[in-house]
Amino acid sequence: MLKLPELSYALDALQPTVSLVTMETHYGKHHKAYVDTTNTLVAEKGLGALALEDLVKHAKSQGEAKLFNQSGQVWNHGFFWESMTPGGSKPEGDLAAAIDSAFGSLDGLKAAFVAEGVGHFASGWVWLAAGSDGALKVISTHDADTAVVHEGVAPLLVCDLWEHAYYLDYKNVRKQFLETWFDGVANFAFAASQYAAAKSGAAGWRYPG
Repeated sequence: MLKLPELSYALDALQPTVSLVTMETHYGKHHKAYVDTTNTLVAEKGLGALALEDLVKHAKSQGEAKLFNQSGQVWNHGFFWESMTPGGSKPEGDLAAAIDSAFGSLDGLKAAFVAEGVGHFASGWVWLAAGSDGALKVISTHDADTAVVHEGVAPLLVCDLWEHAYYLDYKNVRKQFLETWFDGVANFAFAASQYAAAKSGAAGWRYPG
């Protein structure tokens, strides 16, 4: 049975970038609802033996839209919580070099990341990812779509573009949210661990439980 993952920080630790009320609503209500619904669907379909990553891929391959949407959102949110850390962190080592190679600088990555997120229509996710060739790129996915089901894409970092992620704090100004998020809480230490896993052929982060 899937559970809400334990956070490595307190619900108020991401302030002022992400407020306590947003975290209480986003983590405690939205993510929990996706977990609960996915558990119900899994029980109905007898799929309880599958890890979440395999469940998402199964739902996608079988065209089970409701299961895919719910389970994809469970995974995306789990990865999103890991993509943040109080005070943020800066890229170092191999990741910093890869960012410079792909975007010219960290500022170049920020500009590409924010532009992709602002330009993405409606709900979804903006990702920093490594391609099969190891080169970094910024992509976005719609609604519950997730990097888990995209071949040749290793997710390093993600920001939630659904309005429930930012509306209480930033209203409809998504650009301000993305800029503040990138500077204030983006967890490049986590991204570096993901990048190292991708380069070595390892699986990277998996949903706990």
